[in-house]
Amino acid sequence: MEPRISLVTLGVADVARSRRFYEALGWKASSASVESTAFFQLGGMALALFGKAALAEDACLPPEGTGFGGITLAQNVHSPEAVDALLIEAERAGARILKPGQKVFWGGYCGYFADPDGYPWEVAWNPGFKIEADGSLRLPE
Repeated sequence: MEPRISLVTLGVADVARSRRFYEALGWKASSASVESTAFFQLGGMALALFGKAALAEDACLPPEGTGFGGITLAQNVHSPEAVDALLIEAERAGARILKPGQKVFWGGYCGYFADPDGYPWEVAWNPGFKIEADGSLRLPE
């Protein structure tokens, strides 16, 4: 298996509401989007929004369950100031701030917000990670 993620799909309660949220963050939905699914290009990968019950059925899993799902999504940015700016932007778009931007034990700066379905997003500046011109993350070798 190649070490790559092509698509992350979030099971959401209301696809249209979630699409509006991500569009309010400045993301552009792909023309591949339809009423039941929305797609967003994220550099070399994509994010999909799909009804939670339909996604659970498609994966042959029960749709029940609440609380922390054991996963966070993240966007790394160029500076601590960019962390704070993105958290403000997310809150204005309807996100709930889980943790305001702050210095962290590993030497960086980060905060968290939750999207309308509660998916936690980390916004981080890590002085050891390089952000390429295209926005992709380059880890140290």
